[in-house]
Amino acid sequence: MGRAGLVTAEASGSVVRRILLGSQLRRLRESRGITREAAGYSIRASESKISRLELGRVSFKARDVEDLLTLYGVTDGTERESLLGLVREANAAGWWHSYGDVLPGWFQTYIGLEGAASLIRIYEVQFVHGLLQTEAYAQAVVKRGMPNASAAEIDRRVALRLERQKVLVSENAPVFHAVLDEAALRRPYGDRDVMRGQLEHLIEISQRPNVQLQVMPFSFGGHAGESGAFTLLRFPESDLQDIVYLEQLTSALYLDKEEEVGQYARAMERLQADCPDPDQTRDLLRGLLQLS
Repeated sequence: MGRAGLVTAEASGSVVRRILLGSQLRRLRESRGITREAAGYSIRASESKISRLELGRVSFKARDVEDLLTLYGVTDGTERESLLGLVREANAAGWWHSYGDVLPGWFQTYIGLEGAASLIRIYEVQFVHGLLQTEAYAQAVVKRGMPNASAAEIDRRVALRLERQKVLVSENAPVFHAVLDEAALRRPYGDRDVMRGQLEHLIEISQRPNVQLQVMPFSFGGHAGESGAFTLLRFPESDLQDIVYLEQLTSALYLDKEEEVGQYARAMERLQADCPDPDQTRDLLRGLLQLS
């Protein structure tokens, strides 16, 4: 792996390290019967700050972690150093930080998780998923969603999207399972050439060994994706739960409770079972291409 790839992997992994560290601190606190309020007091912070730390939503200060470990009775030098090592890894800056001018804070966590995942499963209904968009299609999507944005801002947002796509062709590329509703392919973004180029790209990228693309056709009728678009992320770290990502207009939800994640996993399995298989999907895409 080249140095650029290594930096990207480390930076993406930093988000996972932050979540792992937060979950370990939560387990330590709960095992000692210490409240979030008491933990917050020990590091001169609020109960809500402890909650954000334990969820991996904010960065850690080594001093705070040291104080919490002391409060939780962790005195073994090896164990303390292991957890403090996670602090250093968790605070590594991601490549996406350079796009902070056009990147909402709530989306930064997702990009880190996406880059660190070993398996990404998505269902999309409104438009082609960001990891599968061509540059021209991405331009049309951003312009439609942000009609008052400057040309420079649109270019920055498209560049960010194209940078994200490198994860699918990296040395440690995740397995990517995508189900697109036919509506996402029928709804035009850009002119005819843009849509044709997007369909051609989907046919091409669907043949990559780590990509499985299926389309849910209108002809199937009602299906398991009735709740709307969602993303399931799985990580190589065995002690990190699968996460469901649900994007909203101005924020996002991250679900990691086993019962909730299980419901989305079952919905994805039904979608995949009910869709035409990848080979039949490519035939469907070729048919749409002939009609465009």
